Amino acid sequence: MSIRMDENIKRWTAKRKTAFVIEIIQGETTVAEASRSFDLSPSEIEG
Repeated sequence: MSIRMDENIKRWTAKRKTAFVIEIIQGETTVAEASRSFDLSPSEIEG
């Protein structure tokens, strides 16, 4: 089961946060790409 993140979603539920972390762990995205896509700082993502 693959959960892809929707860049237009502004609300961060536990399910979306989990999918986000899994994408980074699996190498589907990087912290830098995610920070640009979701307008978050790298430290927020790593936290």
